[in-house]
Order: sequence, then C-alpha cells, then structure tokens
Amino acid sequence: MVRLPKGFPHLDTPFSGGPSARYVTRRLACSVLALSLALPVVTAMPDTANAQGFLQRLFNPDGNRLREKQLREQETTKLREKVRTVHVSAPKYFTYKPDRPVAIDLSSLSKLTTAAIDKPAVDETVISDATANSAPTSAEDPSAAADGAAPAVNQAPSVDPVTVQLSEFDKARSALEGVQIRALKEVGEGLIGFYREHPNFVWIDEGAVNSRADAVMGGLAQADAYGLDPQDYQVEKPLLVGLDDAARANALMTFEMSLSAAVLTYVLDAERGRVAADRISGYHDLPRHEIDLVAALNGLAGADNVLAQLVSHQPDNAQFQALAAELARLRAQDAAEDQIVIAPNTFLRPGMSSPELKNILAAVRKDGSPELLDKHADAILAYQGDELYTPELVALVKGFQKENSLSADGVIGKNTIRAMVGETNAAKISKVELAMERLRWLPEALGDRRVFINQPAFTATYYEPGTTPLSMRVVVGKKSNQTNFFYDTIEVVEYNPYWGVPYSIIVNEMLPKLANDPSYLDRAGYEVSTVGGRKVSSASVDWYAVASKKQSINVRQYPGPQNALGELKILFPNKHHIYMHDTPSKSLFKRDARALSHGCVRLQDPRAMAAAVLGKSREYVSGQVAQGQNHQDKVAGNIPVYVSYFTAWPDDNGKVDFFNDVYDRDLKLSEAIKATDDVRG
Repeated sequence: MVRLPKGFPHLDTPFSGGPSARYVTRRLACSVLALSLALPVVTAMPDTANAQGFLQRLFNPDGNRLREKQLREQETTKLREKVRTVHVSAPKYFTYKPDRPVAIDLSSLSKLTTAAIDKPAVDETVISDATANSAPTSAEDPSAAADGAAPAVNQAPSVDPVTVQLSEFDKARSALEGVQIRALKEVGEGLIGFYREHPNFVWIDEGAVNSRADAVMGGLAQADAYGLDPQDYQVEKPLLVGLDDAARANALMTFEMSLSAAVLTYVLDAERGRVAADRISGYHDLPRHEIDLVAALNGLAGADNVLAQLVSHQPDNAQFQALAAELARLRAQDAAEDQIVIAPNTFLRPGMSSPELKNILAAVRKDGSPELLDKHADAILAYQGDELYTPELVALVKGFQKENSLSADGVIGKNTIRAMVGETNAAKISKVELAMERLRWLPEALGDRRVFINQPAFTATYYEPGTTPLSMRVVVGKKSNQTNFFYDTIEVVEYNPYWGVPYSIIVNEMLPKLANDPSYLDRAGYEVSTVGGRKVSSASVDWYAVASKKQSINVRQYPGPQNALGELKILFPNKHHIYMHDTPSKSLFKRDARALSHGCVRLQDPRAMAAAVLGKSREYVSGQVAQGQNHQDKVAGNIPVYVSYFTAWPDDNGKVDFFNDVYDRDLKLSEAIKATDDVRG
C-alpha cells in the first residue's frame, strides 16, 4: 500500500471548484506521485520538503521560463564559440607551375611509312619489294595448277615489283634515329603528327636552308612586337661546310625539326598565351584554347607568304592591334625624356595655393587632349607660374579629370596626380605586354554584340554594330572579395529580384549576428527555407550545422527598396555567382576607386544596360520594374559578357588607357611569366 507523504493532496480532500476540477486535480496528483515513485534515482521515500519543491517546479511557470532562458543563453554561448572556428575562405593565389619542355624522341619518324610510299614521286628511283607481305604467286607455289587450270581458292594474284621514288626527306629519315629535341609536350605531338602525315621538308630545299626558313626565322626574332620573348623561338642555322653526307643529313634534319618545333611553340603562345590563367589563382576561370598544331604547320608549309601566315596566329581584333601599336610607340619614345614630377601628398582645392601648380600645369599641357588645350588656351597662356589655384585653372583641371574618367570636381589629389604624372615607359610597356597576354585568353572574336567589363577601369560597356557604345561606371569586388576573371553569355534580366545570399556571406557575415540574435534574419527582411522550399524561422535553424555543411538552408532577401540588388539584375549563370545588378548605394559611383562589393558588378545605370541587352527601350524596362513583382525576361541572341581584368586597354578610338592594378594581378602574372621563362631557358 502506498502511503502519501504528509502534505500531499489526498484523494478524499474536499475541493472547491466543482466535481470536474476535483477529478482533474486528483488525477494529476496521482500521476505526479506515480512519476516520483518511478524515478530510479530516488532510493527512499521523499520527505515533505522535497515533494513540495518538486510540485513548485512543476506548477511554477515563471521558474520554467527562467530555466528556458538560461538554456538558450547557454546554447547561444556555445554557438558563439563554434562560430569563431568556421570561416569560408576566399579563392587563393597559387605558386605558378609552368609547362615544362620535355625530351621529344623523333625515332618514330626515322622509318619509312605508308604515307612516304603513297606520296607523289619527287626523286631518284628505288626498287622496293612490295610483295613481302603478299601471298605466294602461282609460280612460287609448288601446288599451283598447270597452265589453263583454275587457281587455288586461297591463291593471291601475282604482284609486279613496285617502283617507289623517295623524297629528299625520306632519304634523310635515318638521321632521326635516336634524335631528341626539347619542346613542350603538345609541340612534340604536333611535330610528329605533321611529319607522319606530310613527310617532306618544309625548311630545306636541295640540301640547304631555304628562303621560307629565313623568312620565318625573321618573324620569330620579332616576336617581342607582340609581347612575346624571341629567345623562346631561337634556332641556329646549321653549319654544313666540311661535313660528310651522313653528318650533313643529320644537321639538316635536326634543323628542320628544331625550327618546326620553334614555330609550333610560337603558334601556341600567340593563340593561347604563354601562361595558363587558371594556374595563377582561383579567381581566374579561363580554360586554355585547343590548338590544332598539325593544321597550323601545314598552313605554314603551303603558304605563299610564310611570314604573314606566322603573324596571322596573333589575335586578329582591333584591341590587340591597338595594344601592339602602343607597344611600338612606347618603345620608340625617347627613354631619356624628362619626366614631370609632382611632389607626393600634394593636395589642392580651388582657391588654395601650392608651389606644385606649375608642375600640374606642365603635366596637363603634356598629356591633355588637343581639344582640351584649345578650349582653355587663354588660361594656359595667361599662367605665369603663380601658385594660386584660380577658377580658370580649376576649369582646365576639371576637363583633364573628365578625359581621364575621374570625378570632375577640380580637387587635385592622389588619383588626379597619378593621371597627370603617369607612369614610366617601362611600367607602361609592362602593362601593355600583360594586356596582350590576357587578351589571348579570350576568344579572338569578342562578338559584335557584347558587354565588356574591365575591373581596373571600373567600367562596363555594351557594344552593338551601328550604335554608340553604352558605357557606365561600375562597382566591383573588394580586394578581400575579388571579382573573378571569366566570360559567359547573358541569359536573363530579372526585375524586382530576390537576393539569394551566398553561402560565404551567410557564414562569414551573418553567422556572428545570428549567434547574438537567432531571429535576426526574420526581422531584417530575409526568407529562410529548407532545400525543399519549406519556410522556417531563422531562430529554429542549427546555423553551426549550416556552416559545417551538415545542413543545407536557403536565405534570400525579399524584393524592395533595401534589397541589395536594387530593382533588377542581369544574369549570366556561372559557378562564381557573379552577375550585374542595381544597388541602393548610389553614392558609391561618385568615388574614383570602386572596389567595394562582395564580388558582383553593380551598375550605375542598370535600366539602360537591361534595355540594351534586351533590345528594348528604357521605358519598357521602367514599366517592368514598376509592376513591383518579381519576374524575368529572357535575353534573345548570343550576347557574351567579359568580366575581365586589364590594366592597359584601348578606348573606342584606339587610345590606350592605363589603370591601377586593383588586385595586384599584374604582379602575379609577371611572376608566372618569369617562371615560364626560367623553365624554357
């Protein structure tokens, strides 16, 4: 029999509140008692104080809330500690690994091939036993039938001896036995593939180096005109005087193969670049072009103008031609030309005075356009070396700033001084050469309709035949959130977009806020949902599991005035989650240096760009935005977009402009080129 503790409500105790209340209370009391007796940790009958304390905890909601609050705080503390251990790293820069030349064994070309037998006769007659692998003739077969009898079933018809005329190349083939040259692997494959298909000399005629070889060697020696290194393609002519026939054949064949290897190396470098972009960093996404080297060498072998054929492998577009012309101009410029120097840290506002004003005016006179100098000729002629920054000179400087894509405010600071002083010829030459290398990573034909984004210039430009290019300022990624270098195709314009928050931003920036306030996303205008699309509260999510990739969750910001993407975005789906879009932060476009985003490209005039790629009017785009609903338009046609990186780039008139190396990528590319030179040397 169970004895109830003193003070425990007895089943017969009178209750106020009616029969129902008495029944419920009694049942509850019995349940509590049974539970207390069933607990394994209780080894003796609880005393009255313990029983009363248990009931107080059970029936004390304030105490329960306090305990729940304490538990939440403990969990929050744990989450904060875990958050400190989780971070999504940005892409990395690599130690560049260049393509290394390898030993190419040419012994496989030393044997006579079917192609050699089948090709047109060119030289002396040689009798060859072409029946070695044939079935015996009837004259040779002892079991052959007598005259007039039918031949045996398996008997082959008689084959006359075949007369084969061997070329100069075929007679020298044996010299290739055991011969090796050093070349890139692709070059070796192209070399052997070509001479198997076309077993003839290209650079040798009648036992001597021919004029085609002289012409192509001259072209290889001028490779620096296109930003390449002539030493990569240097081949010495053979010295033939005093050599016997065998040594002469060996020298000529070695020269033939070496020059062809040099030519194919030039073709590779000219068409795809010396450097594999994707080995520089995770920010580069530019797969190397596939080059048919057998076809390239065949084209050179059959060309009437072999030098022109060689140069034709350089990119054939206006941008590359402008860069080549600028490179020639810079190299021809007098290296001893006096440089204009403006004292570092010079800062000048309208109305201020500075002894550097004379140097500032000298720089404007040197590099200002003829139109600018003509417009402000009176101010320039009137200047007598004074130090006061007058309104007339302010107007001149504003014009110079506008020409150089700077804020035309008349304030002379470091960016304006950099534009005025410029860079040394050596620095400019380096930027042009790097630009030519990068241009080889892109398709040769950029496209009649295209969008070209140049990150160091902070500009995006839309091109279409027959129209003036549409150019605007952009904001690109911060140095810690760099915008990738790649190209893709524009597919969609989305109005009143949601912003799907990237995983890196969730972990690196939102997780610390969620650790302090689990309901942060709910209150800040974000939608949190599972992969299946079920909406959940941000407070209900195990964010550490999300950060550890043990749980997948989607976070997106609702459309509206505060949406990070503004009123529209232009999509070219890519693995980097980069696109062009509007922004509510319009003031950022007033800055000269605009590396300020998480990596996407923010447009100064998104409606104009959307109208251009859609082939619609600006009014049409405005009308779509005004609907206030999230919806899309598909972009018709093939419009490539180049999210590029050029610190030297020609404008639409062919004048090459120079820009700051925002992400230090010039340095990294220069290191990659040096590593390539080292292994080739």
